[in-house]
Amino acid sequence: MNISLDQVNTLFLAVALLLAGSYLTRKIGFLNRFCIPAPVVGGFLFAIIVTILKGLNLVEIKMDTSLQSMFMLAFFTTVGLGASFSLVKKGGKLLVIYWLICGFLAFLQNTIGVSLAQLLGIHPLLGVMAGAVSMEGGHGGAAAFGKTIEDLGVDSAITVGMAAATLGLIAGGLVGGPVSKYLITKYNLKPIETDNGKELEELEKAFKEESNLTSSTFITQVFLITLCMSLGVLLGTYFSKLTGFALPGYVGAMFVAIIVRNLMEAFKMPHFNLKTTNIIGDVSLGIFLSMALMSIQLWEIVDLALPIFAIIVVQVVAMILLTIFVAFRLLGKNFDAAIMVGGLAGHGLGATPNAIANMDAVTKKYGPSKKAFLIIPIVGAFLVDALYIPIIVGFINFFS
Repeated sequence: MNISLDQVNTLFLAVALLLAGSYLTRKIGFLNRFCIPAPVVGGFLFAIIVTILKGLNLVEIKMDTSLQSMFMLAFFTTVGLGASFSLVKKGGKLLVIYWLICGFLAFLQNTIGVSLAQLLGIHPLLGVMAGAVSMEGGHGGAAAFGKTIEDLGVDSAITVGMAAATLGLIAGGLVGGPVSKYLITKYNLKPIETDNGKELEELEKAFKEESNLTSSTFITQVFLITLCMSLGVLLGTYFSKLTGFALPGYVGAMFVAIIVRNLMEAFKMPHFNLKTTNIIGDVSLGIFLSMALMSIQLWEIVDLALPIFAIIVVQVVAMILLTIFVAFRLLGKNFDAAIMVGGLAGHGLGATPNAIANMDAVTKKYGPSKKAFLIIPIVGAFLVDALYIPIIVGFINFFS
């Protein structure tokens, strides 16, 4: 039996799976412990059911996921609107160092992914999908760039990316805390009094500043988001035509949004509201991921399972070595640095909530680190995209 879902019914199913995923993550300890996103839970569960039904030759389900691109575009635009360069300035030297480490990590992860993909006899762009796209980019990056890579003729890119992102998410939750604990114990580190309390207070105020949500505020943010989306798609299209260098529309939208946000700050325009933009971004990401995951075809990656798993194992080992021997030293080789590298493992392999969970578990036992809890969310949730996305786009164009 064939079942076809139109645009409206597909949207309804995506939202229903998102809510189901939220319920399961609250009720199942494993999912909660490793911060597995709700759309990943609901979407993967549905994809497994569809695979079983297809395998038994009972039902084949086809869905109209055309709205997925719009939600993806909206999400990346809200990421760009959150990237304030004034936060970098207020965060000081430590934030800049951490930000640059994240940029280097993206290059390292893509290099590992491509090198091992070529060694294992699979397309190098699938290596990119198991690199920074799914590690530092998480499920959102995997869904977005997977579509771009599939459009270039590489089959199963989205499915590979989603599988890699899920493995990375679990790994990030497993290794972050132990890495921090190892460093704290080895060097007998203790919480330290900050010598830049005023700067940290300003950074915290800037990051958390928000106003009440009203219909007027909401529609203003929708205007800003759709403006950036429209200009970004045009930018991507014309840039690709002029240079022959593929620039996806959502990447163009994100960079237009970064420019708009920082111009508004420079001219002190009071119309931007981070709280409202984050709400729109969270909703867009949830629906976009739910649609992406519920429509993946798991049967396509049976032959790729072992190579992708091998790449992820190497990515995890590389992350452990980078955090202990490089990042920890560059960040000051102190207690704050030990906490921050646990966060780096969390969002460098998975997502920002992973990073927060890792740091929370360690600081509850060993003491507070205000620097870590301010810098990691700002870089992990907003600023890192400005570095890792151009690196990914470069790799895709080079190996396409």
